[in-house]
Amino acid sequence: MSQQKRLFLLDAYALIFRGYYAFIKNPRINSKGMDTSAIMGFMNSLMDVIKREKPDHLAVAFDKGGSALRNDLFPEYKANRDATPEAIKIAVPYIQELLKAMHIPIIEVSGYEADDLIGTIAKQAEKENYQVFMVTPDKDFAQLVSENIFMYKPARMGNGIEIWGVPEVLAKFEIERPEQVIDFLGMMGDTADNIPGLPGVGEVTAKKLLKEFGSMENLLANTDKLKGKMKENIEANKEKGLLSKTLATILLDCPVVFNENDYELSKPDVEKTDALFNELEFRRMAEQFDAIFKSPSPLAQNNGAETDAKLYKKPTKNDDQFDLFGSNDQDGTSDENRNQFYSTLTNTEHSYQIIQGDLGLKLLLQNLQKQTSVCFDTETTGLDALHAELVGISFSYEKGKGFYVPFPENQEEAQALIDKFIPFFENESIEKIGQNLKYDLKILSNYKVEVKGNLFDTMIAHYLINPDMRHNMDILSETYLKYSPQSIEALIGKKGKNQKSMRDVALEEIKEYAVEDADVTWQLKNIFTQELEQTETKKLFEEIEIPLVKVLADMEKEGIRVDVDFLKSLSKTLDEDIKILEASIYETAGEKFNLASPKQLGDILFDKLKIGGVKQKKTKTGQYATGEEILSYLAPENQIVKDILEWRQLIKLQNTYVDALPNQVDAVTKRIHTDYMQTVAATGRLSSNNPNLQNIPIRTERGRQIRKAFVARDENHTLVSADYSQIELRVIAALCGEENMIKAFQNNEDIHKSTASKVFNVPLEEVTREQRSHAKTVNFGIVYGVSAFGLSNQTSLSRKESAELIEAYYQTYPKLKSYIQDQVDFARDHGYVQTILGRRRYLKDINSQNAIVRGGAERNAVNAPIQGSAADIIKIAMINIHKRLKSENWKSKMLLQVHDELVFDVHNDELEKIQPMIKHEMENAFQLVVPLEVEIGTGKDWLEAH
Repeated sequence: MSQQKRLFLLDAYALIFRGYYAFIKNPRINSKGMDTSAIMGFMNSLMDVIKREKPDHLAVAFDKGGSALRNDLFPEYKANRDATPEAIKIAVPYIQELLKAMHIPIIEVSGYEADDLIGTIAKQAEKENYQVFMVTPDKDFAQLVSENIFMYKPARMGNGIEIWGVPEVLAKFEIERPEQVIDFLGMMGDTADNIPGLPGVGEVTAKKLLKEFGSMENLLANTDKLKGKMKENIEANKEKGLLSKTLATILLDCPVVFNENDYELSKPDVEKTDALFNELEFRRMAEQFDAIFKSPSPLAQNNGAETDAKLYKKPTKNDDQFDLFGSNDQDGTSDENRNQFYSTLTNTEHSYQIIQGDLGLKLLLQNLQKQTSVCFDTETTGLDALHAELVGISFSYEKGKGFYVPFPENQEEAQALIDKFIPFFENESIEKIGQNLKYDLKILSNYKVEVKGNLFDTMIAHYLINPDMRHNMDILSETYLKYSPQSIEALIGKKGKNQKSMRDVALEEIKEYAVEDADVTWQLKNIFTQELEQTETKKLFEEIEIPLVKVLADMEKEGIRVDVDFLKSLSKTLDEDIKILEASIYETAGEKFNLASPKQLGDILFDKLKIGGVKQKKTKTGQYATGEEILSYLAPENQIVKDILEWRQLIKLQNTYVDALPNQVDAVTKRIHTDYMQTVAATGRLSSNNPNLQNIPIRTERGRQIRKAFVARDENHTLVSADYSQIELRVIAALCGEENMIKAFQNNEDIHKSTASKVFNVPLEEVTREQRSHAKTVNFGIVYGVSAFGLSNQTSLSRKESAELIEAYYQTYPKLKSYIQDQVDFARDHGYVQTILGRRRYLKDINSQNAIVRGGAERNAVNAPIQGSAADIIKIAMINIHKRLKSENWKSKMLLQVHDELVFDVHNDELEKIQPMIKHEMENAFQLVVPLEVEIGTGKDWLEAH
């Protein structure tokens, strides 16, 4: 055995991109609206290496200006890469500042890539008897692996780290020497770097050719041994093959020198790192960092450790690690570690009491009735609010103090106990506080308890304060209180068949957990009250979002009846339609293939049928892109593409709705009960889930058929649909003050026909159907930034005609153009835009240097106030209608809200009277300078009513 020091070299951008995309479905947005995913991802990888490996020496390599040599050789090198996401651009300076504070060297040379810098340093350090670990997920580095140089692939998504030595590389690529990785990469090319490779040579073929010929040069010298198309392709592209190998070769002679003193890992400047972590709001990471570096000599434990490359132990999935790309927590630390980073139950003074017995309950009720504001939280047997049973209720009205009332399993006894709390819950002078109060209201209504008085929901408050951040209680507590609440999984275990019920948890444990929730929520309320004032959203909170909670709770409990037999019949019809389409597609293609496989579909459309010409877009994995935006462009000229799009649509309809809806019918009520979410869409629109009714297609015949499955309660009821007519266009007209548009609405004209008359300069009565259609496309598209290119794709107009139409449109409605620019300017100055009722949409990318990213923010600056204002208006209408339905004792119920439409289950006795009431409340929900118009329809099913 030989004593060797160990050097770890990190490929910065590979780890930064990897970290960013690991969080792409759930970005880490801090309270300032900054996307910190890329910084967090990189720091997670760095910290894991330091904590796990305790390296002697470490450095981080960055690209700077790309590879001058490769760009000279091949100007198209990396030319197909997408623009760098703004969050990554923002991340790099922070990461470099953190590295400087940690005294970790940054290797960066203009005109050289990190691969080349790492390759050069690795080979130099190897000569000085170092073991070198190249920390990167990039397979290209495998060409550098030797007896003392290893690839170190960080942990991800629950998988442990991987370390590739020589045996692993040889097995992975099926080669005899690591250097042959260069030949492998050269032969098959690399779509990510735009390295062309040899035509028709993929991974399998490259391995086969290497086994036979050993190298690119030997292959090209012996093409006479090849056959058919492959021989032709390779002989015609010899120069391209040699160029590809050169491009794939990592340089080993960059102008950098390994200096072991500079690269030695030393104690960081913890004050600087803490300040940066504080600015980024990386609370757990700061604690984890301090735990590593403030402990006695954490880095010295492995210095000079005796290690042998051949005996190097590979960590397994069970090794202690941060799997910071997993789904644990905001900063990625495990549940076991989180308690040491924040104030918690175990280190915070608190007084939580169990209340049982007549005397205890009497005293608690007396105290509750004396309060002006109380937080409460229900503990139940499950998440299904329709059928979950009360296990207990916690109360808090003072920081650090609270009470827990356990409920018996016997439902008669539970009802008798909750009845004692009715005077408190129905006391209108006491404000009731909670987190996601809609759930608690539904649970209490199961026990015939109506919660009265003002409500304060911390989840909704935070949604208005910072709509782009997550709003669950744990995150809010850690962000605003520096307190980490106990996890539900600590009590009942993880989801699955072995998860316990709350009834199985010991009373003392459930008391601590439950009252902590109420205590934390009480404290958050006091902070958010001030924040609502500062963001000027208090009125929106109190007058719209909070009153809406009770409206939605009642709608969700009511549900809607579904005709399951009709859906089964529709599924059979869809089966037949799908088979007809498949037969047509296979006949045109000349063979059967897997229509659901993007790769096979791409090969058929673009290689075999040559649709759309030779230059078709490819994905990062090298296969043809076959997304809807690609196929929609090709569909008008190609029947097979049109058939494929229709096939996809029918498959989606069948899987998402026709076959899924019957499974979502409640076994007891025989109705579907969607969940409405107030805190998801940044525009203020409601979202629906389980099932998502907002996405049921309405523009296709088959999509409309799904609405036919939603039916009235019984023969004594009729469905009524009330739909705002062109509400967004009316909002646009009002917001921009455009007289021509306002007059058209005030005169009750067809707005699209009126627009066509003006932009095409023809009398109103002479407007053609096609002209109206074009005007309609522009009317709806202009505020979403429709371009001449986009308009020409959506209409029969050429790009030149589209540009002329857009210009004529702006001349017709000059104030609209000014409004669009004013909105963008306001957003640039303030960082947000707002609706007519003050709902804010924050636009962190409005001043981005990236034109594509900035353009997206500019479009949002224009359309967010319009969409959001329309959402605000229908919410007001829902609140006012719900109030009247209850106060006037109507038998009819409001069931659904879908975009600009409300659906009601109306008792036939009330059918004539209720329609004018609904119409009046919707049309008078908010006074604009243009009238709001509502269209009402009736029917035994939703399709007929709409």
